[in-house]
Amino acid sequence: MKIKIFKILAKLNKAILPSYTKKQLDLSKATKMQLAIIGWRVYVTKNAIE
Repeated sequence: MKIKIFKILAKLNKAILPSYTKKQLDLSKATKMQLAIIGWRVYVTKNAIE
C-alpha cells in the first residue's frame, strides 16, 4: 500500500514539479526552495523504489 502511494506521488512529481537536471542547475547556486524540491523528489523516488 505504501509503495503504491509513493509511485503515484512520483508520477505527480514528474508531471508538476520542475526538473532541475534538464536545466543543469548547479546545486551550490540553488535556492532553498529548489533544494527543498530536490529533496522531496529524492525522498519520494527512494520510497517508490523500495
